Amino acid sequence: MTSPEIRQQFLDFFKSKGHLIVSSAPLVAKNDPTLLFNNSGMAQFKDFFLGNGTPPSKRIADTQKCLRVSGKHNDLEDVGFDTYHHTMFEMLGNWSFGDYFKQEALTWSWELLTEVFKLPKDRIYVSVFEGDKKDGVPFDQEAFDIWKAIVGEDRIIYGNKKDNFWEMGETGPCGPCSEIHIDLRDADEVAKVSGKSLVNADHPQVVEIWNNVFMQFERMADGSLVPLPNKHVDTGMGFERLCMAIQGKQSNYDTDVFQGTIQYLAQKAGKQYGDEKWADIAMRVIADHIRAIAFCIADGQLPSNAKAGYVIRRILRRAVRYGYTYLGFKEPFMHELVPLLAKQFAGVFDELIAQEAFVAKVIYEEEVSFLRTLSTGLIRLDKLMEDCKGKVLSGDDVFELNDTYGFPIDLTALIAREKGLDIDEAGFNKALQAQKDRSRKDAGASAEDWMIVREGEEVSFVGYDETQTTTQVLKYQKVQNKGGIQYKVVLETTPFYAESGGQIGDTGSLTFKPSGITLQVLDTKKENDLIVHFVSDARIEQVAADAEVIAQIDVNRRRTITQNHTATHLLQAALQEVLGNHVAQKGSLVNEALLRFDFSHFQKVTDEEILKIEQIVNAKIAENIPLLEERNVPIAQAKEKGAMALFGEKYGDFVRVITFDKNYSVELCGGTHVPATGEIGLCKIITETSVATGVRRIEAITSQQAYALLSEQEAVIAELNALLKAPKDLVKAVTSLIEQANSLQKTVAQYQAKEIGGLKAALTNQIETKSGTPALIQQVAVPTADALKNLAFDLQTEAGSLFCLLVAEIEGKASLALAISKDLVDAKSLNAGTIVRELAKEVEGGGGGQAFLATAGGQNPAGLGKVLELAQNYL
Repeated sequence: MTSPEIRQQFLDFFKSKGHLIVSSAPLVAKNDPTLLFNNSGMAQFKDFFLGNGTPPSKRIADTQKCLRVSGKHNDLEDVGFDTYHHTMFEMLGNWSFGDYFKQEALTWSWELLTEVFKLPKDRIYVSVFEGDKKDGVPFDQEAFDIWKAIVGEDRIIYGNKKDNFWEMGETGPCGPCSEIHIDLRDADEVAKVSGKSLVNADHPQVVEIWNNVFMQFERMADGSLVPLPNKHVDTGMGFERLCMAIQGKQSNYDTDVFQGTIQYLAQKAGKQYGDEKWADIAMRVIADHIRAIAFCIADGQLPSNAKAGYVIRRILRRAVRYGYTYLGFKEPFMHELVPLLAKQFAGVFDELIAQEAFVAKVIYEEEVSFLRTLSTGLIRLDKLMEDCKGKVLSGDDVFELNDTYGFPIDLTALIAREKGLDIDEAGFNKALQAQKDRSRKDAGASAEDWMIVREGEEVSFVGYDETQTTTQVLKYQKVQNKGGIQYKVVLETTPFYAESGGQIGDTGSLTFKPSGITLQVLDTKKENDLIVHFVSDARIEQVAADAEVIAQIDVNRRRTITQNHTATHLLQAALQEVLGNHVAQKGSLVNEALLRFDFSHFQKVTDEEILKIEQIVNAKIAENIPLLEERNVPIAQAKEKGAMALFGEKYGDFVRVITFDKNYSVELCGGTHVPATGEIGLCKIITETSVATGVRRIEAITSQQAYALLSEQEAVIAELNALLKAPKDLVKAVTSLIEQANSLQKTVAQYQAKEIGGLKAALTNQIETKSGTPALIQQVAVPTADALKNLAFDLQTEAGSLFCLLVAEIEGKASLALAISKDLVDAKSLNAGTIVRELAKEVEGGGGGQAFLATAGGQNPAGLGKVLELAQNYL
């Protein structure tokens, strides 16, 4: 059975059990401050477990792209070395939200595995939670009884809290779980040792393939457990491991999920997979990593030096260095794998095939950049090994190679061993832990439990139609973060737009009745699809239970944000018209000051193109096109309209469509907009830059900000006209002045060169021999520090053997230049940089340079005489 057939049979099975089949959420987590990436199948359903939303069905199934390379779930260093760990993997899952529970979940698991997939029943083991006295959770008798009737007592394993109690995080929904393990060893090994004894023992062929989690509790901030009002089922089955079991392989990498990529790499490297340990590891690493890299980029996360972008860059560099070291790939190669992946996942995750060229280009540019870094890192490692005193490379040096140059510890150890050296692994781990501790401290935040004020259903957003509403507080939470102590407040109804889709969150006020107290809302964010209002006023604790609260947004601020947001839509359409249909949004920021729009394009946008784009946008503003807003449009119908959707966004079955002229701009969008384009007034592009490989950024301003900028520019032009006595052609007049200035500068430079030439001739005659060393130590008059440096260098060069120190007072400051010929540097162990730094102390300054040429400067030219005296004494 092929992997596509296995995936489809899973979905068809649960569809037959009344489950709604939904699409995967993007790999990059959205609106969840606790996650960089979706690391489990349940991540996109977290709101339903938390009670913050209503699921589209009480029964759901899907295959979810997951990534585990950071935080608690970090499998990166295991990838490629064993048979079953991955960065990106697919998690097949089925969920029940307050519907069925343990009986159905476990029975269906067994039915699918043994009746549909025909896995051998005598190779399967199951586990149940043994209970935990500290938490007061008893042995899971219900799950035990269900499994006993299915597999018999001898195939049931009792699991502790570590293995059989699943938690979302330090707080939140949790509960006991029941894992299903399979023994894939050959018959001889099975006859020798029971598979039951190898469960959860990290045996590569006795692996967990499915976990059924029973959400029964909520973990509170104080560590206690509170029963949930509804019981839920959350299951996850590793697709790659399932394929290994069904296809009769002993490694995930031997399945058709990975073999297409691995065989391509083997052919490219001229190797046979299975012949060489490190070459095999490299091929597995690359085959795994390219999936995570490609799908993250397709989902909108570009490689960078921060947060999620840094993780992607790190994964990419790990793959490149394995290919470089063990497969001999000295040129970019990862980008060649993108078409293979796009074809493999067509019809499953179509976001990759839709952006194949863009993803490949981004990866290529990253490879080119890192291959240069990698060569530098190897030079650095050679120097560290050369300077190593003893037989062990220090942990700090190994960490530097890892952190700065991307060298994994195993690669450093391998190269070191070739030179007869070991590495200080304990020191490396200490340095690594110190970095983690620093990161944890920087990101440190704490939160108390939510204080429930009144029970309520889903939070209602009315901000498209209202700027003020009367509502009630449902709950609030006290948090400690970098901004100090703040409170998250959840209202039953709110006009406040929560930061999303690039649009910044609203600010405003909450006025409580009957107390009359008003609190300022500092920001509004969406956390797990819950609209959260941030206040810093502790009085919220005393007024939260008031009968009413008037929620009022800052209307003027919202207006400017809305103007900028609509301008962003007009801008995207203009970019596609001028640059081409390849332009796709790769990020945006819309606030009250400006709009920022990132888009796919592989070259600088010219001034002529910028002007044309600006003209189109302002023409659309002048047309005063009315907004056509459609809510709850079926997603299929929206796509038929040609509505643009963002890659990396998860859309529901019903969407909001924003149209400004059906032939110009039609987009899926949840943000706020002007009622007609004329309200924007004016749009002015102020910058166009590159932000990443294949991604450009435009920043623009609208309305009053744009008019203010034009007024400032008009004022500058008026001042220039006044200074130049109102010439007929201002540009021509300024150009003429620049040409005159350039001509004068050339004349001055020629004069200075002539003067310095005469000075050099005079100084040559003043060279004296001091203690056997030809020397010239003089104060001179030159116009610039560069001229002083060049004069000293030229004198030393022409003399052949010379110690030349020249000093000068230039524009009220002291300058020093020291040039020493190579023969003196070698014979007398002189170093111009060291000497000039010491001399510069006399002029209250500093400097440095190379052994043969160095410069310095200082604030006290009165000390130059002392500098000359010290130099004479030094010789």
